[in-house]
Amino acid sequence: MFAPWKVQMNPEYAPWKVHFVVLYALWRVQTLLWNQLRRYKNNTDMDITLVNFMNEQLSLVSLDFKRYMYEKLPWEARLVGLMGPRGVGKSTMILQRIKEMAEADQQQTLYISADHSYFTTHTFVDTADEFVREGGKWLFIDEVHKYDGWSRELKQIYDSHPELHIFFTGSSVLDILEGEADLSRRALLFDMQGLSFREYLELFHGIKTPVRSLEDVLDGNTRIEGILHPIPLFNKYLREGYYPFAEEGYVQQRLQQVVRLTMEVDIPQFANMSPATGKKLRRMLTIIAGNVPYKPEATGLANEIKVSRNDIPTYLLYMEKAGMIGQLRDETGGMRGLGKVEKVYLDNTNLIYAISGENANIGNVRETFFYNQTRLACDVTSSKVSDFAIGKYTFEIGGAKKSHRQIRDVENAFVVRDDMEYANGDILPLWSFGLLY
Repeated sequence: MFAPWKVQMNPEYAPWKVHFVVLYALWRVQTLLWNQLRRYKNNTDMDITLVNFMNEQLSLVSLDFKRYMYEKLPWEARLVGLMGPRGVGKSTMILQRIKEMAEADQQQTLYISADHSYFTTHTFVDTADEFVREGGKWLFIDEVHKYDGWSRELKQIYDSHPELHIFFTGSSVLDILEGEADLSRRALLFDMQGLSFREYLELFHGIKTPVRSLEDVLDGNTRIEGILHPIPLFNKYLREGYYPFAEEGYVQQRLQQVVRLTMEVDIPQFANMSPATGKKLRRMLTIIAGNVPYKPEATGLANEIKVSRNDIPTYLLYMEKAGMIGQLRDETGGMRGLGKVEKVYLDNTNLIYAISGENANIGNVRETFFYNQTRLACDVTSSKVSDFAIGKYTFEIGGAKKSHRQIRDVENAFVVRDDMEYANGDILPLWSFGLLY
């Protein structure tokens, strides 16, 4: 590039000053044109790379089925975060939202994935700035946790562009880390879990049935039109119906991948752990899966995986937030996480079968399903006389031989059995608790 300050000046030649001014002006024009060309090239690259990527992803998405969270999210808010474990359908949901937008709004919408190669040389901030200059109003960022400094840059984008609506998805472990703190007063955050048995019936078998309240389930109002015998479908759900990706086949391989990546990559990355610690976490998960259910005993578990006893509660919390386990607490805290942890389950029954296979303990499977399906709509705690308590109600979980013996003197107590097709008084079918969301 020509640089006028490198021209040799003759002090005895008076017009050199005029020549210099002209040359300097020409250099400035040249520089401006060059920068404009460079910006145009970058913008064109963005348009081609990101817009084409968005269109490709939209073409793969169906609108036939939507998760339970779809209608609950404030899509018009300025900054919304959807957190959840791997594989529960967060990406699909935001793409469905874009696909349902009016064509005019779609022209002002950009979907990006944080792990796209584009962001090896570009930032969120620069991309958002250019997008807004071009008239953009809706920015969807998927897998935000895969971008270093995501929290800081989202805050900057939010503060710089009050007209821009930002929606992002991320790992469920993010909300216990400091990265969220900068956004705590700005973002509306929501958590999403895997398919209920009700959702599974619709997605995998085309059987639609409305959400039931807990009172509906307790009253036995759970018959599903089109299903005479629900238990065979229920048994399939227990093994491979919790994650939407089961539609794509190779379920066990995909489940193993979810476990491995979550325990050995996601949690260590967010918690600044070593890869070796990630392998220990995976060993913890296997130990929990083999118990019926696991009653936390920090010293024994610490000795088993060779870590400090004091680290065990933190590790369990990470695993819970990552969607790998569920911790059942006593009545002093319930879902708010303030109570003493009484039992630890794997998060869902699919994980039990993925880890334990045919050695899965059926009692553990029953209790895991009940806790997983009820905790979203209800404040579920441990019971001093039975397996679970929800408010004034007590539940004893079991199979065909389960009796009222443990709860015969308890008010508002129910036996929940996995061999029941339909309710019979205070004996309820286990599968019916899968209709709560």
